[in-house]
Amino acid sequence: MFEERRLYDGATRRHAPADQATVRRSNLGLVLRHLRDAGPRSRARIAQETGLNKATVSSLVAELADRRLITTGDVDRAGSVGRPGLIVHLDGRGVCGIGVELNVDYIAILVLDLRGEVLFEDRVAVDVHDLGAEGTLDEVARLVKEGTSASAGHGAVPVGITVAVPGLVRSVDGVATYAPNIGWRDVAVLDGLRDRVGLDCAIRVENDANLSAIAEWAMGPEARTPDLVYLTGEVGVGGGLIVDGRLLRGAGGLSGEVGHTALGDPDLVCGCGRRGCWETVVGLTALLRAAADPDDPVHDHTRDLETRLAEIAARADAGDRRALAALEQVGTQLGHGAAVLINVFNPQVVLLGGYFAVLGRFFLEPMAAVLRARVFGPDLAGARVVLSTLGFTAAVRGGAHVALEAVFDDPTLVAGDASPAPAARS
Repeated sequence: MFEERRLYDGATRRHAPADQATVRRSNLGLVLRHLRDAGPRSRARIAQETGLNKATVSSLVAELADRRLITTGDVDRAGSVGRPGLIVHLDGRGVCGIGVELNVDYIAILVLDLRGEVLFEDRVAVDVHDLGAEGTLDEVARLVKEGTSASAGHGAVPVGITVAVPGLVRSVDGVATYAPNIGWRDVAVLDGLRDRVGLDCAIRVENDANLSAIAEWAMGPEARTPDLVYLTGEVGVGGGLIVDGRLLRGAGGLSGEVGHTALGDPDLVCGCGRRGCWETVVGLTALLRAAADPDDPVHDHTRDLETRLAEIAARADAGDRRALAALEQVGTQLGHGAAVLINVFNPQVVLLGGYFAVLGRFFLEPMAAVLRARVFGPDLAGARVVLSTLGFTAAVRGGAHVALEAVFDDPTLVAGDASPAPAARS
């Protein structure tokens, strides 16, 4: 029997006896997920790999086709006995998921269809702290409306929006309880956006590092790695933890705040108000402070972040001693924190995201030297340090992926040609 696993479950589920409609929704989702994860295949092969009988699979495929979530294509001639069947492909171009990230220096949006194709993407350089919660939510709503309009041009309707916030988030009601680097406390993100965007779809709010880890697990080069640690590289530093193929949330859903472990300089005050947090020596502010004077253009929050990072890299490549020293210092401090995480969680992969990935070629050597000295276990206890290829899109990709999970959980959310659209679920 095919085993299906859930990486993300943002809500507490009630378990009750399954009626016939519930079983059918589950089986529709099972087939749709299998096509996403395993690729196009015949009905017979789907039946064999999922454990469903052939008649059931044929009925499920017919309904998914009616809902325009799958299509049938070429004849399957490989290894067929008797009359060959048609190959079934994941489609779903008529639905999309929206991921939004708000961070200290920018707001970003990404819209994906069910196949993972990008329909719209944008990032706006803003000072979120100065803009304030209300102004930021206004800007997020504007970007969502732009993304929705662009998606409509592709014939796609949003099934969900997921917003990434750099701080503590209460996912059950979408409140950012504490995000010190952007100056937010108890901001009702979900309610604020629902009033602004006017879309009849689910809205979720999640920690940015968690969504980045989900994106890496779902679609990055290390996809499906069961034990993975993702480190955000922003002004704040967070960790997304995948343990045995599942997102580790902790008892209160607040796990992963690795940037606030006491691994920093005790003389430096963190954005959270405490002294000596790890992000005071590895966060973006720490790098910029060490690499350039306060009036240097690389400190300008209104300029695109990747442009500013490119300037630092160019200076280092040109032999600028201050830039090189700053990069080595951050790499060394990254090693100290990563060594603790490897010793505690024993991951297969430590992924460096955000600015850590952009400037990673400067960090890896000093980081490796510390890891070799501090990790308790041969060959770094089996861990590898890898630079994310998703860059600053990781959180929005994870958000779009989570939004689309609703369709894979229940494909009947998408109306078929012969059925009315069901009521939206939040």
